[in-house]
Amino acid sequence: MLFYRAGSLAFRQAVRHTYKNCTFAPGFSGSFWTRLDPTANSYQSMKIVTILGARPQFIKASVVSYALSQHDGIQEVVVHTGQHFDRNMSQLFFEEMRIPEPAYQLGIHGLPHGALTGRMMERVEEILMHEQPDWVLVYGDTDSTLAGALAAKKLHLRVAHVEAGLRSYNEAMPEEINRILTDRISDLLFCPSEAAANQLRNEGRLADGARIVMSGDVMKDAAARFAPLMKAPAAALPDRYILCTFHRAENVDNPQTLKQLLYALELTCNTLPVVCPLHPHTRKSMEAIGYPIEKSPIRFIEPVGYLEMLYLLDHSALVMTDSGGLQKEAYYTRKYCVTMRNETEWTELAGCGYNHVVGTEPMNILQTVQNLIDVPPVFPIALYGDGHAAEIIAQTIAATIGPVA
Repeated sequence: MLFYRAGSLAFRQAVRHTYKNCTFAPGFSGSFWTRLDPTANSYQSMKIVTILGARPQFIKASVVSYALSQHDGIQEVVVHTGQHFDRNMSQLFFEEMRIPEPAYQLGIHGLPHGALTGRMMERVEEILMHEQPDWVLVYGDTDSTLAGALAAKKLHLRVAHVEAGLRSYNEAMPEEINRILTDRISDLLFCPSEAAANQLRNEGRLADGARIVMSGDVMKDAAARFAPLMKAPAAALPDRYILCTFHRAENVDNPQTLKQLLYALELTCNTLPVVCPLHPHTRKSMEAIGYPIEKSPIRFIEPVGYLEMLYLLDHSALVMTDSGGLQKEAYYTRKYCVTMRNETEWTELAGCGYNHVVGTEPMNILQTVQNLIDVPPVFPIALYGDGHAAEIIAQTIAATIGPVA
């Protein structure tokens, strides 16, 4: 005879299996297994542990967590790994976007990729063993994403990956490795585009038993939801400016590449002022090469929250970035984007001419900026869903009782 601890995942799965074909009397509302589990909260039928750690994940979670909260039977437990820990890169997002307060704050940051991922896995595993969730929900492509997915899968827990199927085809990028491995072990794959869904089909994920869902992009949901709440940052802004961000390891950890980008931005300042919210890691790298931040013609400002970033985007003339998230945010605010990388995972934007991938050579960057700066914003092609991705994700997860169909 098998014995299960009341409230455990094994207990819930056993009860679901035993009673899956039963018909219950009228008035037996809610989840049947909570009626049999004396330790469960009333009518709480599903527990999700969400793993977050970085700015883009906070934005995505803001709309998905809200959508999940509209389902009475779902309890969400948020884990913050601490990968982004600066207040303007973390806590401000939770406050402004009303993301559920993390039940666990791990405070893990500032380590090489291997050490960072390993320590996160160790702590996340402890939490998952305690919480015993029905699903582990991860977002995007950070070390937090991979750590959460690996820890869950080694405990035989089901993994749902939001923003699945993206590929830049550059495995020198840590994010690309995180995407590929997370997609490979996830049970439920939420894709922002048909191209992403087709990528997973071509990789054989359907044959592996995974479920692929074309949900659309949750960042599109967030842009629409929070646009009415945008606010100006504290810093003084020019009447017309280019918005710029850069933080990718391949750009800021290589001193020669970093110097190239800074030179390109200085040249661009002769066309229009460049306003640049400065990522803490980028600042550290600039200080390491002795760059005069305070005397630069580039207008560096402190990192901003999402509502301020929406304002900066809305009032900018053009966007320059190496960020995957900002490439889409530029599109959602109808701004052309110059991407200072050699490839992009958001291939649809480049294919439509909304995003120009130019590398890091200063004259290529400058010429592209000058070509685009006065082009009227014409964005006739709608990409990445209809703005209801979070609802699709929540409904899909809520419908899964037992193994993924």
